[in-house]
Amino acid sequence: DARRLATLLVAGVAVPAWALLALWSASPWRGWLDHGGWGDTLALSPLCRAVPGGEILVPALAAALAWLLMIAAMMVPTALPLVTTFRRAVADRADASRLVGLVLAGYAAAWMAFGVAAHAADTGIRTLAAGSPWLVAHAWLIGALVLAAAGAFQFSALKYRCLERCRTPFGFVNAHWHGARPLPEAFRLGFDHGAFCVACCWALMLVTFVVGMGNPGWMLAIAAAMAIEKNLPGGHRIRTPLGLGLLAWAGGIVLSRL
Repeated sequence: DARRLATLLVAGVAVPAWALLALWSASPWRGWLDHGGWGDTLALSPLCRAVPGGEILVPALAAALAWLLMIAAMMVPTALPLVTTFRRAVADRADASRLVGLVLAGYAAAWMAFGVAAHAADTGIRTLAAGSPWLVAHAWLIGALVLAAAGAFQFSALKYRCLERCRTPFGFVNAHWHGARPLPEAFRLGFDHGAFCVACCWALMLVTFVVGMGNPGWMLAIAAAMAIEKNLPGGHRIRTPLGLGLLAWAGGIVLSRL
């Protein structure tokens, strides 16, 4: 039953999300998905100027949709151990399917909250940069700083304290599921697990703002790195090469501009 659930989530949620992201990235509306990435020139689409309040509303709605697809494509597969473990724990309950849905909803809510915060920060930086010729000319520096921060975070103790919570779904479910108030408890379990996942993966997710959210290849690579870290027995071993790779990438951007 847990295996069928995992298959359903991958085939019914993650794969369609990847397909939609790929189609979007190849469409004329690609700019609403990736916003160009921080390595490119900062500019607003004419559509933003044509819609009343569009400079805020249109990018926000596009970013929300893009982020939901990214959660489905990139993060739902990494949450499969939690979901299948929880499904086994509530297998005898008549409302098991509803409870699993609430766990997924809570997990997605945690990531959506991070997405809203990240988009707000991104919009604020772009607004600030639009009024600064120096920042427009040196937008690449912001990308380099994000990559350097992501690389440095790979070596932080906080990341691995949170990562250990993500890598032990049985212990997490055992500690957070009591069944006294099943519906809110299931949602809270998913949200709390999602919060730990955000805490250990936020820096890697910010890399999508550098490479552009419309680049399926880079998104797949980032998703694979997070899945390896969270789900494979030796996942912690990619800590050093991944961190050094990101730092080297940031350094390469800076050196190429000097």
